[in-house]
Amino acid sequence: MTEELLTPPTPTMFRFPDEATGMDAIKAAGFAVMDEDGIVRLITASHTHALDVVGRISRGGEWDEDGNEITHPEVLEGWHVNYRGEVPDGWLQYAVWPKQPVRVFA
Repeated sequence: MTEELLTPPTPTMFRFPDEATGMDAIKAAGFAVMDEDGIVRLITASHTHALDVVGRISRGGEWDEDGNEITHPEVLEGWHVNYRGEVPDGWLQYAVWPKQPVRVFA
């Protein structure tokens, strides 16, 4: 009888310390290009990957009917990205497996 080895799931969610670090990683992976106006545009999908920038995540908070904040929401640590495809170099250190993801791929 042979023992079946379990392969850990491929990470699909990443939490970078901040937006600058996340954008640097996205650019280094080749998922951003500069357009003719000098604006950086993300390549969010191709035949090899899908990229969903979530950004900062907040939970809770309360507002009145005029939109005035009553209770400040909790802002979670980091800058978040969902990604499908071969994990780019340097991204594994930022992989997270939240118990209750805020946003997932369908």
